[in-house]
Amino acid sequence: MLSKLPHTGDSIFSVMTRLANEHGALNLAQGFPDFDPDEKLQHLVTQAMSERKNQYAPMPGLPALSEQIALKTQRCYGFLPDANTEITVTAGATQALFTAIMALVHTGDEVILIDPAYDAYAPAVQLAGGIPVRVAMRYENLAFHFDWDAVEKALSPKTKLLLLNHPNNPAGTILQANDVARLHQIMEKSPLLLLSDEVYEHMVFDGKSFLSVLRYGHLRNRSMVVSSFGKTYHSTGWKIGYVVAPSALQQEFRKVHQFNVFSVNTPMQQAYADFLMSDRSEEKLPAFYEQKRDLFLSHLSKTPFRFIPTASTYFQLADFSEIIQQKDMDFVVDMVKNKGISLIPVSPFFDGEIAHRLVRFCFAKSDALLTQAGEKLCQIYA
Repeated sequence: MLSKLPHTGDSIFSVMTRLANEHGALNLAQGFPDFDPDEKLQHLVTQAMSERKNQYAPMPGLPALSEQIALKTQRCYGFLPDANTEITVTAGATQALFTAIMALVHTGDEVILIDPAYDAYAPAVQLAGGIPVRVAMRYENLAFHFDWDAVEKALSPKTKLLLLNHPNNPAGTILQANDVARLHQIMEKSPLLLLSDEVYEHMVFDGKSFLSVLRYGHLRNRSMVVSSFGKTYHSTGWKIGYVVAPSALQQEFRKVHQFNVFSVNTPMQQAYADFLMSDRSEEKLPAFYEQKRDLFLSHLSKTPFRFIPTASTYFQLADFSEIIQQKDMDFVVDMVKNKGISLIPVSPFFDGEIAHRLVRFCFAKSDALLTQAGEKLCQIYA
């Protein structure tokens, strides 16, 4: 067999967006905004290109951008990383995660993945020769909760890495103070490393705080933390993110990074560097997306879908079991083909069969589209 991933097909996100395009459906599936980045940010890209900043950037990233990332990290989390040795700019968060796994995981190493888990995690672990160990969150009262007892039971002498996604896609679950305490206890008992996917860090609602791993010295000293400019600044197609980690881990990360990307496109790095010198728009992001969440849920509440408002991300889970007793994949295919709305089923975020009947809505859309989709759902199901 030639394939290294014999059981892996197209991503569910690609599948549902393709179906949405084929059937002219409203796309609430794939997680990208349907609005543009800040006009000033766009202008700064053009300016950087006109200033002939079009050739290779330094492998770890433009120094000016790394400096701004360090200052932003200090402003948000009270920790100032070394811009030269503890920050690497990447071609998006997925490349950062893939590179981190390739750098840290050796053949036979076990990597704990917490389900629901983003679908890129397990294939990256397998390609590195590692063994994904899936641990499911607890699902109670229409919400997912971290199950640290189950995580602890999954530890073995072969455990190398815990991959933590918080805020969690698709569940919206965020770390609470008791979660941080349990995670600290687990890491004290085991030499495992932590890879923390925090790309939705600035989308936390209802007055809650985001407890980044970077806030806690006892966690960040053994962690790689991944962030995304695309998620924060409505520019997912630009594919730029970054990793903050101790210099020893960054050295290993860069050994791989230099051979699978080497460096990230220069004009956009320069634009972000210039933009971040004065921009504080991440502070407004919670209110921006909370309004969109509430607008969409005002419509969804008039249907048989059951939900609790998501605590974070720009995704909302909803239970459709009062509509039909059907597998989630069958439900979303029927939705896109016959009802004109494209959603994401939740089962691809798990290993094996699940009992839940859940779908994921993306509300990173214009108010007009959210209203159109909400009214359409009401017409179908109310």
